[in-house]
Amino acid sequence: MIGGRVMLAVAPDSARVLVEGRDVVLVTGTNGKTTTTAYVTAALRTRAIVDTNHTGANTPAGLVSTLASGSASRVVLECDEAWLPWALSQTAPRTIVFLNVSRDQLHRHHEVAALASLWRPALAGVDHVVANVDDPAVVFAALAARRQTWVAAGTGWTQDALVCPRCGDECRWSDEAWACRCGLHRPSPHWWLEGGCAVSATTRLHLDLALPGRANRVNAAMALATTAALGTSPHEAVAAMRDIGSVAGRYHVFEHKGRRARLFLAKNPAGWAEALDMIDESTAPLVLAFNAEGVDGRDPSWLYDVPFSHAARREIVVIGHRAVDMLVRLEMEGLTGLRRAPDLTTALELFPRGEVNVVANYTAFERARHELGRAC
Repeated sequence: MIGGRVMLAVAPDSARVLVEGRDVVLVTGTNGKTTTTAYVTAALRTRAIVDTNHTGANTPAGLVSTLASGSASRVVLECDEAWLPWALSQTAPRTIVFLNVSRDQLHRHHEVAALASLWRPALAGVDHVVANVDDPAVVFAALAARRQTWVAAGTGWTQDALVCPRCGDECRWSDEAWACRCGLHRPSPHWWLEGGCAVSATTRLHLDLALPGRANRVNAAMALATTAALGTSPHEAVAAMRDIGSVAGRYHVFEHKGRRARLFLAKNPAGWAEALDMIDESTAPLVLAFNAEGVDGRDPSWLYDVPFSHAARREIVVIGHRAVDMLVRLEMEGLTGLRRAPDLTTALELFPRGEVNVVANYTAFERARHELGRAC
């Protein structure tokens, strides 16, 4: 990101210059941006060269660095949700992919309605939005664009979608539908998930992905709807997505002394809920790594919104600078047999040889990658 910072300091309009003659796709939302960006990029690369910020550097400096480092005519950019208005004004994207909105770390995006109010005016005049119909804040913002492709993927997290972003009244949920008395309601989808398949009026494709869980099928469905609208064959797109087994370290499996440790990144209540849901079918031991530094957010109180009951019925070891906070939270959930370790490799060695799932927030995740990479 350093080059991007320097470039913006010297030439504040550098992003506008660098996108001239290029077709930009922006991917934004609280959770799933990096994976969805990887899926969209893989699908579009079946037809042409594509540049992307594959490391997840998604603020202005990272976006400008990506634009400056390549010359492909098509660019797929993951964009931080708070910086979306800036990115829209600077890159004039052809398509925007809206995934979801929920509370992030409490020092960052704790007010979902505030983000929705920033997005909607910024979208006026945007040509095309691919949007999640199961998130009221996303729908409210996406309706400002000229065209919408609606994707229904369901949601396992509605705690941040109970208040109407238009009027502040209650959003009433019934089965998979939602509506408010002001008239804002769940649109009819063009694409939806049905079992393990992505379905449209003309297409039904099985999403037998290498990446685990419902959340990644959602990401794939959003990517499929996006790339189909851009002219990519849905069958070729899904085939390209199936080849992705790790995204910026997420879901990568590290070998350490006979233990196969798979890493999951979880950075906020909704993300932790999705990660724990992914491992719910597994009985493999679990390491929970929790810090509260810088990008993690220093207030760990949001741990009490996470449904840790999904972590029951398995061996659990807790690590991280705020391991005590995590242990207290797990004990309040009624979990027993908890252990604490000073670092990840020590934690892994407390388990028998075999599979281990590791769920970590930002800085703990990066430390885990470094520690396991060094250990291997």
